[in-house]
Amino acid sequence: MPPLMLFAAGKGTRMGALTANLPKPMVRVAGRPLVDHALDQVRDAGITRIVANTHYCPAPLQNHLPSDIILSHEEALLETGGGLRAALPLLGTGPVMTLNTDAVWTGENPLTQLLAAWDPDRMDALLLLLPASGATGHSGTGDFVMEGTTLRRANGQPGSVYLGAQILKPDGLRDIPDTAFSLNLLWDRMIPQGRMHGVIHRGGWCDVGRPESIPLAEDLLNG
Repeated sequence: MPPLMLFAAGKGTRMGALTANLPKPMVRVAGRPLVDHALDQVRDAGITRIVANTHYCPAPLQNHLPSDIILSHEEALLETGGGLRAALPLLGTGPVMTLNTDAVWTGENPLTQLLAAWDPDRMDALLLLLPASGATGHSGTGDFVMEGTTLRRANGQPGSVYLGAQILKPDGLRDIPDTAFSLNLLWDRMIPQGRMHGVIHRGGWCDVGRPESIPLAEDLLNG
């Protein structure tokens, strides 16, 4: 079972006053912190080695997380690529899973779907997606177009939204010269090689990036 990185270090500026003194993963949806909704998926998938990065206003999150979660604190915000690279000594070698902590899910477990579809002989990354029309709380036409399971950038075309859950081989992170950088840099190396793949989530998803998304998420969870 691959280890998993919980991305929990962002400042959550779009949340306004809700994150004035609180990290975004601790914002409550349906009476529970967002990070607990993410951990439900991780536990249900049977993943046991879990690393969470922290940065902004870290104490409430660090105090809340169970003792078996390994913390990777960032003094300076490293973004997704830099944060994952900094945590690799805690995650071990080989493929890793990553999960954002600013969304809620319904339907089939997103992580078990990825594990079932993962083929390391063909793939360097496997991302979970939904058509843009089915992505609650998200605006835009989509991030990627699927050709079979292979992904290319949508570049304004109708496509599918990346849902913040993936499996990837992190080896390519080591030779990126930037300290803080997005995983998009790694993905853009994989796409021309045909090594970037996707699978469609069998369920619902809501991006909880803004206060107005909280009632949308709660409606989704309430079915």
